[in-house]
Amino acid sequence: MQWTLAITLGGLVVGVLYGMFGVGSALATPVLSLAGVAPLAAVVGPLPGLLPGSAAGAWAHARAGHVDWRIARLTLVGAFPAAILGAVASRWIGGPALLLASGVMLFVVGTRVLRRDATPDPQRAARRRGSAGFLVTTAIGVGFASGLLANGGGFLLVPLFLLALGLDMHVATATSLTVATSLTVPTLATHALLGDIDWLVAGWFALGLVPGVLVGTRVAGRVAAPTLKVAFGVVLVAFATWFTLRQIPALVG
Repeated sequence: MQWTLAITLGGLVVGVLYGMFGVGSALATPVLSLAGVAPLAAVVGPLPGLLPGSAAGAWAHARAGHVDWRIARLTLVGAFPAAILGAVASRWIGGPALLLASGVMLFVVGTRVLRRDATPDPQRAARRRGSAGFLVTTAIGVGFASGLLANGGGFLLVPLFLLALGLDMHVATATSLTVATSLTVPTLATHALLGDIDWLVAGWFALGLVPGVLVGTRVAGRVAAPTLKVAFGVVLVAFATWFTLRQIPALVG
């Protein structure tokens, strides 16, 4: 009972962060690991809940008019097939290594967002937004990482949209959730076919995740974009530092 409650509450917390920042799937793996779930199950367990969770968040943000549909479509062109390759590649990488990679990537992204020079040059950002080639090519790396780490890719998409394309936090969050809804499909299907998913873990996690996303989306709509951006960076850095330090002994030992 305590185990299932911990997983569901973890899903609720991740869902709120997902709705607020467009990044929650990368936090889901560490949360499940802390709840006592085995490494590989912690990596892929959030996937079934991410699909309805992402869809719910994307729908709420779309109603507010925050989604950049052109950027979302072009991102998916590159990211969708790459996510399948990443999911297959995860079979040859150990669960503990994937957990450590999740923590390190969260830390790097968070520190980049908090830098004072994090706002891109407006003209350069505009050129990147207008370049289909740039969007598709960059999305390939995002898709591969999404499949490898079994998440929707928001932990890379939001910084990409903020730092490279110059979108504000609300649009970056909304567009990330929209892309993640579709990007979760090939990753989920591949891991399901490989037999990696613990459906009991996935079910209890989804029970908290989906309503959490809706709550987070409502909260995000009430917070100014610059404030939301700073909060996003602080949450990532603090959590990633703590979680990464916890993983090192397992690899060294």
